[in-house]
Amino acid sequence: MEFLSYLSPMFFALVGFGVIVGIIFGAIPGMTATMAVAVCLPMTYALDLINGLALLLGLYVGGISGGLVPAILLKIPGTPSSITTTFDGYPMTQKGEGERALKTGITASLFGGIFSAVILFLFAPSLADFAIKFSYVEKFLIILFALTVIASLSRNLLLGIFSGVLGVWFSLIGSYDISYGGNGEYRLMTDAMVPYLESGFSLLPVLIGLFGLGTIMQEAEKGIREEVGKGKKLDLNGGTPFSFSVFKGEMINLIRSSSLGTFVGMLPGVGGSAASVLSYTQQKNFSKHPEKLGKGAPEGVIASEAANNGLTGGALIPLLSLGIPGDSTTAVLIGAFTLQGIQLGPLFIGNNLDTWNTMMVALLFANLVMFFVMFFAIRTIVKVITIPKYLLYPGIIMMCVVGAYAINFGIMFDVWTLLFFGLFGYLGQKVGLEVAPFIIGFILGKQAEVYFVKSLESFGSLTIFFTKSPIAMVLWVLILISVVFSIYGMIKQKKNNNKHA
Repeated sequence: MEFLSYLSPMFFALVGFGVIVGIIFGAIPGMTATMAVAVCLPMTYALDLINGLALLLGLYVGGISGGLVPAILLKIPGTPSSITTTFDGYPMTQKGEGERALKTGITASLFGGIFSAVILFLFAPSLADFAIKFSYVEKFLIILFALTVIASLSRNLLLGIFSGVLGVWFSLIGSYDISYGGNGEYRLMTDAMVPYLESGFSLLPVLIGLFGLGTIMQEAEKGIREEVGKGKKLDLNGGTPFSFSVFKGEMINLIRSSSLGTFVGMLPGVGGSAASVLSYTQQKNFSKHPEKLGKGAPEGVIASEAANNGLTGGALIPLLSLGIPGDSTTAVLIGAFTLQGIQLGPLFIGNNLDTWNTMMVALLFANLVMFFVMFFAIRTIVKVITIPKYLLYPGIIMMCVVGAYAINFGIMFDVWTLLFFGLFGYLGQKVGLEVAPFIIGFILGKQAEVYFVKSLESFGSLTIFFTKSPIAMVLWVLILISVVFSIYGMIKQKKNNNKHA
């Protein structure tokens, strides 16, 4: 119970502050939980690991939850995971039930968040204990499986694979560290680049560039015209008032949607949009009145919001037990551990029990703060939507630049890294580059190389990847299934497109 000594007033204040800032980011169309965590990541530089994670987990939960505000009131998903919330949330607003829809979504979000936190607490340590037994072969195949899952669930399989491989390629720039079994030679760079890239690109400026600056560029391209005021009124008065009786008969919906969100969160790089779409589809399949969904049915809002908040705990399971990010936001969370010099993986939970326990407290507290802040102050929170973006974006850009410069004790090259990857992310997405596979490939690339080389050094033949153990065989089957599933999906999509052509 030593971890109780870390639960200071500062700890809870940082969780609460993170939730509020995350809600603001999530409620502003174009902003996301990932962007909130990326932009605020440099703030943890002045904090220890426990308090830094308290802030970031608060941002994560708040950012995911805040996306329901514009989704319900404006039919604009605040975050990708709020797409299906618009299906029934906005029709409820049109019927004068905006506040009822918001409070229904907030309550469902609380259930999904708590549910996923409990699953995280129960299963992550067991998965980590099992993963400790993995050899270099299994560790390499786990990473390969993660990359194929991400690629197979991208909009285009080939572009998803290309994005992941490109991320791995960028991660290998620099010297092949002797401590990793290398020979110290410089790779993929000229002599002029050696002083700056000897250790490769720094992770944190890359993250802030892709998810902070890159997002700002995409939003700025649309101009500063606001959606509010185009015939859409933020009026929460009138209509049927909210009552918890709306959840009568919805317990199966809550549990199923939260379970689906948690499970999808465990799949690397899939994201909350897939979780909410899957849970919404299942609710429509099992609903007693499926014809009402899409026309303002509270059960649709419940399914969507329970699922996308279930994602939070689910995405942390592979991160903390295997060192593999479950989504783009948890990929950014790796930066907090990097700042503190802590390696995530199967040994993390066992070697850092106090950190693990405080993370669980922070996650539970963040969900409670999210509920009480949004439930009782929703009329104030909705005003966030009206903040002019031409005032907001310059401040965020300044935070990105200052944060990138300060992370490694004032290295100007990190600012250039920030600008390069911000522009890279902005232009890359125009040609179909998938950011999630790219960044997860970048994070896992060096580990994959180490595990691959160590496997060959230990066993001397490529055949070891196919004959090492039953676990390796299972992983190859999973890799094959993910690829076949993607190919089948592409063929089915082409047939549907031809029918509609």
